[in-house]
Amino acid sequence: MAEQEQELEFAMALIAYSGDAKSHAMEAIFASKKGKFKEAQQKLEQAESSILEAHHIQTNMLSKEAQGENITMTLLTVHSQDHLMTAITFKDLAQEMIDLYKVLKKSL
Repeated sequence: MAEQEQELEFAMALIAYSGDAKSHAMEAIFASKKGKFKEAQQKLEQAESSILEAHHIQTNMLSKEAQGENITMTLLTVHSQDHLMTAITFKDLAQEMIDLYKVLKKSL
């Protein structure tokens, strides 16, 4: 596989896994809003799993660069990193919202 094609594949995979993570985190929030905290926790675990897969790809890219391989920074590469960071933040905020919904449910 050509180097440019591989970099494109890495970027697209990062975007896909990050999108999955964000979707799972959103589903976790929706579930917790309905008081379905077990389902919310499962969705958060799925989000974490997707983020872990994205991290493996990111680590692979960083390792290649550290070994002297030239990684071309394109707008798509930067965009894929943005997606990953947003997904991580979204998952963290989802956890906080779930905790908040648990407190609210106990106080009602």
